[in-house]
Formats: sequence, C-alpha cells, structure tokens
Amino acid sequence: MDGRVAVYRIPFGAQVQALASLRILDQRPDCTQPGLENCTINSCSDKRTIERRRHAPTGPEWDLEQVGVWLDEHGPVPVVNVTWKIQADGGVKALRGSEISVLDESTNKSICVQFSYKLKKELNPTYLKWTFSLDGVVVEPGRTYMLSLFNLPEPDIEDYRLKKQITIPGCADRRIQKAQMCLENGSLWDPNVTTFYKQGRRFLIVVGFKAAQYSERYQVSIQSRGFHCSKNVSKENQTLLNVSFEFGWWQLSHCKMVLMIQPFFVRCKKTCRRPEKIIDLCEYSSPRTSLFKATVGLLAVGVFLACLLWKASHKDPVNTSSSTSKQQPDGFQMQNRRRVLIIYSLDHPLYKNIVLKLCSFMASKCGTEVVLDLLDSTRLGVLGSIQWLDCHRDQTGSSSDKILILCSRGVRAKWRAMCGDKPVCLREDACSAVGDMLSPALSLMVPHFVRSASFEKYILAYFDDVCCEEDVPPPFNITVRYKLMKQFEELFFRIMDTEKREPGRVNHVEGFSEREYFRCPSGGALRDALEAFHAYQLENPQWFEDELLGHSVEIQDMMTDCVPDSTQVGSHVKTKERDLTRDKTGLYMA
Repeated sequence: MDGRVAVYRIPFGAQVQALASLRILDQRPDCTQPGLENCTINSCSDKRTIERRRHAPTGPEWDLEQVGVWLDEHGPVPVVNVTWKIQADGGVKALRGSEISVLDESTNKSICVQFSYKLKKELNPTYLKWTFSLDGVVVEPGRTYMLSLFNLPEPDIEDYRLKKQITIPGCADRRIQKAQMCLENGSLWDPNVTTFYKQGRRFLIVVGFKAAQYSERYQVSIQSRGFHCSKNVSKENQTLLNVSFEFGWWQLSHCKMVLMIQPFFVRCKKTCRRPEKIIDLCEYSSPRTSLFKATVGLLAVGVFLACLLWKASHKDPVNTSSSTSKQQPDGFQMQNRRRVLIIYSLDHPLYKNIVLKLCSFMASKCGTEVVLDLLDSTRLGVLGSIQWLDCHRDQTGSSSDKILILCSRGVRAKWRAMCGDKPVCLREDACSAVGDMLSPALSLMVPHFVRSASFEKYILAYFDDVCCEEDVPPPFNITVRYKLMKQFEELFFRIMDTEKREPGRVNHVEGFSEREYFRCPSGGALRDALEAFHAYQLENPQWFEDELLGHSVEIQDMMTDCVPDSTQVGSHVKTKERDLTRDKTGLYMA
C-alpha cells in the first residue's frame, strides 16, 4: 500500500461485533498488496513469540488516522481507519507481522488484530515504506481511544511498542455528521427559525420553525431579565411548527429577549443542542418609548383642557351664542330607544359567550333593546324558528328597529352550504336548545336585503380579533361592514339613524371607542371574552374544523349527550339583571 487508507472487509468482524459499539466493519480476507503475498489477518493470540533483541525487528511508525462514515446493516456509523509504516532497515528480514489493539477508555473494552506477513525487501515496489492499515473500526463521537501497536516477534529486553491516544470528534464535525447516532442527536437539524410580530393592546410573537426527523417534542421559550415564558409543542407528523406568545408590555423590563428551542432527540433527550435567537423588541415598539409618548400626550391634553377652561371662564356673556359651525359638542344625547335583532352563528362556546357579552354591553351601556334567540327560547319553541324570525323581521320593517348580522367562520361556511357546498353542522348547534338559527335567517333575509329600500334595516359587523372580512357572505359586500370593537361607535350611530359627522359638528359618545369601551363592567367582560377566544384560536389553529360534525350518527350522538344550555344563558342574564335594572336598561325578550 502507498500510504492511502484502503477500504476492505475483515473476516473476523462478526466475532468482535458483540463488544458494544467497538467492532470492525472491514472484512478483508487478507492484507496482500503488490510485492507482498501470504499476508493474513486474524484475531490476536494469547501466545507471544519473543526473540533476543538482535534477532527481533525494530518498532513500526505511526501514520495518519482518518475519521469517516461507513454503512452497516443498521445504517451509517462513524469509523476510524488507523495506518502505520515499517521502518526501512535491516530489521525487515526478521519481521513476521504486526499487532494492533484499540481500547475504548470509556468502557474499558478493546479489540485486537494480528497481521502476519514476511517482507523480502526494505521498500515496496514503488520504493516507499511498507504501509498497513486497520480500517472500519466503529467508534462513538466524543469518546477517547488508546491505540497500541508493535511488530512481531517482540524483543526480550526492550519494548518497541507504540501507543497513541485519539479522541473522536463530536457530531458537529462534518466528517461524521451523517452517522445514524449523530442524526438521532440532531446533527443535521436546521430549525430555520422565523418570527412574526403583532402589536396591539398586548404584544404577540409567533415563532415558526422546522421540525426534525428524530424529535417528536419541543419546548419553545422566550426569556428576558425577570421574564420567562415557555410552551411545549408536539410534531404530530407536521414539518413546520408554530408557537404563539402573547404578553403585555408591563411584563418586560428590557427590549432584548432570548428565543430558545429545546428539542428532545431520541439519544441526547434533555441534553440536546438548543438553537437560540436574539429578539430586539425595540425595533418594533419600545415600552419606554410608548410610555414617553403616552406621558407627552397626556400633558398635551391637560394643557389643551386648561386653555379651554381658561377661555370659558374669561369669555364675555354676549359672545356665548356663537354660530353652530364653531361649536364641537363633546357628547351625543341618546333620545330614542332602539331595538336590535342579532343574527349570528353558534361557532364555539367561547364565541357564544362573546355574543352574550355584546348583548349585555349594548343593553347596559347603549340603552338598546336586544332581541336574541337564546333569550327568547320559550316563545321560539312555540312559534318555531321560521315564524319567530319572520315576526321580528316584519317588526323591523314597520319601525326604526335594526337587524345586526354578526359574521364569523360559521356564517361563511353555512352560506356556502346554502349555495351548494357540503352541509355544515356545528357542535354548538347540535347542543343548543334552539338549534341552527342562522340558515333560516339567511333564507328569509337575503331576498329582503337585496331590495334597496331595506338597506338601512340591516347592519353587518364582525369581531376583527377573532373573525375576518372574508367571513361576510357575498350578497352583503355591497353594504358597510363594521369592525368590532374598533368601529362600534359608528355602528351605534347607524342604529340610531344618526351621522357621526354633521355640518359644523362631530358627534361622539363617551365610552364607545376601542380604547374606552372596556372601562365599564359589561365592556370589560366583553373584552375578556374576546381575548379568551383569540388566545384559544392561537393555540388551536384547526378549532373550526374540530367543531364540525361530519356524520348523521355523530350529530345524533351529540344531540343525545348534550344538555341544553338555556339554564346557563338564563343565569348569565340574571347576573346582569340587578345592574341593568339600576341603569333602567336591560336585555329585553320579544
């Protein structure tokens, strides 16, 4: 051989394979090479041949060792190839072979191989030193091995043995990254972490990353000084995973956060490599900057109000009757009480809670008479859904009452079902005492709506935190769609048949804006309901599909197992009854 490590197979590899992971894959029948015949390879013998020093050969020389990956019946494994040379001196004539052993210092297990040969010349046919190699020794990443080598026969009074300690690199080394045990430790895993940010009342971070082949579970965490939050996520046959974190600015004392993903690979388990990423929230909106802006804004408002008060206190009584165009009233006086019929879809128990909280808010804060199927189940049961809806539709046609349609995923799906798509039955519809009220409502109201004279009777809205504009059925796209609670004040003026902006004045109702509505008890309950459903959607992206009942048997089982929730709805109304009576407003049943 010419110094290059050859790839062969050794016949006794099967004998040492049982020695833990330390074994030999090379199964060469012999070590014959050009210029050398009758070179055999065997396991070491306990018998030692010792000659007097002058009749014994000199010691060998170490050459290079190479680390790589070979393939066995279990997959790719890390191996080391060890090479040595024979000194070109007179001792070649006495040389009868070489013996090499490999000791695993972690387990104290070893393998030993004996090369038997005779050399006639000091150099090989290419005029280089004779070279031998032990190839395909299976090793483990990160472990240390002791190599021992000597020529045969051994001298009686002097030791020519060579010893060398080698440490196999870890799985981060490119030469063995593709070994099976390294793959099971995540050596080739690139999570390709992505982050998405959204700022509102609370800050939202969505972390996306690529799942690994040999890890089913992950722990994703974000931490800063004094703040730590972590969530567990399972792969479940997905290749891309998303984890959402939502928190308030007040929880953070620093802008920079550390994002860490802890995989649990089959070998390293809790000690696996953890990819990290630094997130600088100051690039999006700094808490201190927001606080500074809020402080400056409050100071500016205070100065402005002080100026207005000063001018009012120093104004001449003769000048108080200024023109209407110069007046900007800061409030809107509600004069006529209006009735609103609410049409919606029972998408989820949390969404039903949002609808009920909206009814409470409209009754207690807006002084609106709310008509809801859940609050009139007795009369609805007597009349039936079609007659009940038709009765209320006729009442709105002969009065200034309105019909508010709350669009959601269920509204979109049921409209498509009416247009020929597959039928839709939701879990809450099956459990509800009143059943699906949306589909008959759309059947009655869409023909009525398309007549231009009826536009003013219908109001379209959706909660943009938990729904989207795509949930609005196409026939209603020709009218205004209100985002709740961002545009609730505009929706209220629509109910009252009043324009927010009139010549010379801008109407405003205190406590109706997106930043104010939750300051009253009913508004706070509505915001809590919205945030609860929003958080549930983030944790369960397939929530709507989970609510669908696909088979008639399943629907029948749901109707049998469910307990009608009229008691729950009634208790919800009763808890509000005391406050509503005190405010002389309330939820009215038709």
